[in-house]
Amino acid sequence: MKNQNITNEIKISHQKKRAFQPGKLSPPRNFSIPAALDSTKPLVLEIGAGKGMHALSFAAAHPNQQLVAIERTRNKFEAFVKLAQQRKLANLVPVHADAIAWTVHALSPNNVARIYILYPNPEQNNPNQQWLNMPFFEFLLSRLEEGGQIILATNIESYMDNAEHKAITGWQLPTSRIQVPQDSQRTHFEVKYLARNEICWQLTITKPKGYSTRFDDWKAKSIEHTQL
Repeated sequence: MKNQNITNEIKISHQKKRAFQPGKLSPPRNFSIPAALDSTKPLVLEIGAGKGMHALSFAAAHPNQQLVAIERTRNKFEAFVKLAQQRKLANLVPVHADAIAWTVHALSPNNVARIYILYPNPEQNNPNQQWLNMPFFEFLLSRLEEGGQIILATNIESYMDNAEHKAITGWQLPTSRIQVPQDSQRTHFEVKYLARNEICWQLTITKPKGYSTRFDDWKAKSIEHTQL
């Protein structure tokens, strides 16, 4: 009964938020669903992969997981793809697209084991565009499997403070916050910030069992067609 009450509270909290409208979002240009999404390996998503430093090292270190790494900026993506082609990692899929549109049209509900958002644009002049402030974040949670995690990292403490607050009070999610170790080298930004002796923060957000969103049964037509 207690768990059911918690679930009901989460549903009520979500219903009070402005709803994301995935049906109004067009697919990215030249969109196709990667065959790798049918893999039996746990699916990991990286949003904002840059030149692929983290994606390449993660895929090499975790051959039993399937990583889709999305980058929107063309010059960064081209540098990423060049390196990926050299490494020939079968479990890595680089994607050149807007992450929101791609997620809507490519991913099924309850399907992603982990999502990395490492050093995103802090959007300090437009906080409504910060990831946890956007209505899209509820949709992103719907794609995450129960027990799945979102890993967020930043060197801006105020950004991390807000993200942690939103995760706990707004989205009612359990979190764990740590300081990134000084020798960590996941991304070019992380290397640069730590070399300047800046503090970098990591927030791990976990989707608990029984957590529900308004998009748990929503699938794009592109996904439904591939499953026929």
